[in-house]
Amino acid sequence: MKKTIYLFLIIILTINMMHAQDRLTGKSFATRSEVIAKHGMAATSQPLATQVAIDILKKGGNAIDAAIAANATLGLMEPTGNGIGGDLFAIIWDAKTQKLYGLNASGRSPKSLTLDYFIENGYEKIPAFGPLPVSVPGCVDGWFEMHNKFGSLEMTEVLEPAINYSREGFPLSELIAYYWNSNAKRLEKYPGFKEVFMPNGKAPKKGEIFKNPYLANTLEKIAKEGRDVFYKGEIAKEIANYMKEQGGFLSYEDLANHKSEWIEPISANYRGYDVWELPPNGQGIAALQILNILEGYDIASMGFGSVDYIHTFTEAKKLAFEDRAKYYSDPDFNDIPVQELISKEYANERRNLINPDRAARNYPAGELERGNTIYLTVADQYGNMVSLIQSNYRGMGSGMTPGKLGFILQDRGELFSLDKNHMNCYEPEKRPFHTIIPAFITKDGKPFMSFGVMGGSMQPQGHAQIVVNMIDFGMNLQEAGDAPRMRHGGSSQPTGEVMNDGGVLQLESGIDYEVIRELMKKGHQIKFSMGGYGGYQAIMFDIENGVYYGASESRKDGQAAGY
Repeated sequence: MKKTIYLFLIIILTINMMHAQDRLTGKSFATRSEVIAKHGMAATSQPLATQVAIDILKKGGNAIDAAIAANATLGLMEPTGNGIGGDLFAIIWDAKTQKLYGLNASGRSPKSLTLDYFIENGYEKIPAFGPLPVSVPGCVDGWFEMHNKFGSLEMTEVLEPAINYSREGFPLSELIAYYWNSNAKRLEKYPGFKEVFMPNGKAPKKGEIFKNPYLANTLEKIAKEGRDVFYKGEIAKEIANYMKEQGGFLSYEDLANHKSEWIEPISANYRGYDVWELPPNGQGIAALQILNILEGYDIASMGFGSVDYIHTFTEAKKLAFEDRAKYYSDPDFNDIPVQELISKEYANERRNLINPDRAARNYPAGELERGNTIYLTVADQYGNMVSLIQSNYRGMGSGMTPGKLGFILQDRGELFSLDKNHMNCYEPEKRPFHTIIPAFITKDGKPFMSFGVMGGSMQPQGHAQIVVNMIDFGMNLQEAGDAPRMRHGGSSQPTGEVMNDGGVLQLESGIDYEVIRELMKKGHQIKFSMGGYGGYQAIMFDIENGVYYGASESRKDGQAAGY
């Protein structure tokens, strides 16, 4: 045990001495300057997808067109996090109406699959892979909802770059190649996967050209025939036939009945800034709950990376995530007390449970009277801004790769609970608890920032850390994303498991060892982790100068670019 602790300390001390090349400006952990441009800005997790968005903007398309084009391209280039077999959420600032719009494009569970099936077959939880966790993919319908409401170019123009790259191929970037290889080891046994994603029987490597002609054909049909070809036409039939062959339950009827939902974003004010998230079935309001609790402390005086800040943030996160485990679910099936959960009064009550000197092993969920991903953001010359997040869940999804369509179906249904008394319990035609969340900030009713941090339960923690970094610690847009992050894991889960060990606080390199030692004295279980801290993209609007600032996650392959 002593040897393990000694080795851990050596690693921490070594890493704390490592840092990016010194810069003349900015924080020591900053990897690059912000990108600044007047006419338009895009930030995605793959540079070629960012360029696709910029090309669409230069052609006269708006931010909505460019976001769809980039998302379609990422489905090809980064299938380790997204694709048309997954779901989509978006927050859109419309310059014409000066208003925010929210879109929930998440799919529902199969109508023919019941809770009794899992119980009778001895399942304690829904499997991660294979046919059982597959729910209706909502992405394509989400594209068309966005496009019908706000788009300007024809959908054939919007999807053309992704179609061309699918046919001609593109070179794999470094981190995506790493995740592709690790996913392939798990998923190669599922029918159709190897044929599409393992050319020559192996996962492609960094720099190799990858082509997906099946996806090109699928996107071309969608571009020409519209969303109905995916949900009611030949693509829907091919998906349904494949799932039936594999013993799955997703049917043609499930696909034909799917529809997205326009919803009102909800907000909490944090020190004069309105932070906007989407309501459940997603986890966005957890970020608002964390910020409401933190607002009662003088975070700025604690200092970034301090013992007091990390401890306070972690305890606030634990409180929010207990409510997340109990209440967050499909509002069509439950009366969710959203306004109570994000109220300042409730935050005041919950804040009183925090002991400044000791980490809690657990907190009770509040008694109220009433999961790898891609994130992208685009802004255009007209003042429109899009915050969009899209995912398969568990990287490349369920492994179910239907026919010759070129994509994998998501496994989002894994996040249902099998506890019949849980609000997120599995039911037919129900939307599962969702981890993917876009975010937006307004100031005095005007757009300020479109941003997101991908990565399962890291997302609300990441959102809150970005807001605190900028507002309390005065970091710029890029620094706010580059700053060392923390991630707490082990809170009670939306699938019903209850954790009573206090969980594990994972700290990224860059946190001083003296801070780590004091946190351990407070009772935190500390773990060093190389990854899992999310993937950040952001655009900020400088209303005074009329320019956009862009930032991209240094932990990913991405890029921010403008013109």
